[in-house]
Amino acid sequence: MEPRWLPLHLVRRTELTPGSRDWLHDEGSLTRRVLERCGGRFRVDVCRQGWSRPLASESQALGAQGRQAALLREVVLRCAEAPWVFARTLIPATTLQGSGRRLALLRDRPLGALLFADPGVERGALQVARLLPDHVLFRSAVASLELVPKSLWARRTLYYMDGRPLLVNEVFLPHLPGL
Repeated sequence: MEPRWLPLHLVRRTELTPGSRDWLHDEGSLTRRVLERCGGRFRVDVCRQGWSRPLASESQALGAQGRQAALLREVVLRCAEAPWVFARTLIPATTLQGSGRRLALLRDRPLGALLFADPGVERGALQVARLLPDHVLFRSAVASLELVPKSLWARRTLYYMDGRPLLVNEVFLPHLPGL
């Protein structure tokens, strides 16, 4: 089952804690914000990278790319070993052309640092979802957790590099300050 993604303004304020609202509303670089809060103890753990078929809602968000295979990158942003954010990025093959080739070579470097440093990258609309245990994205996000919560908040954003799309899903894990 897939989560129900909505524009943030359609989520009832009573569903969100002040901390989750703050993280979900942030329009800057999540990587930069985590780095600032974490000091020098920040690390990106790559869980998985390779070609995969996007989920149906991801394909829909990516538009004309359909259910074509895309480069899938799943990482955990950590602070002092604690998992703060799980990120799942889908990059269609057409986006990996030209300047987009560097997206396949990130290794353990944060994607956000690259996206927000490139003036040619445009950011699309933000969507949010409350993830439940029966969601595929929830199960991937909690794989590194010892204690599994009842639900998680996530957001996703479509970015355009030289007019070509990539989709970034960010799941806020229980260790993230303020949640």
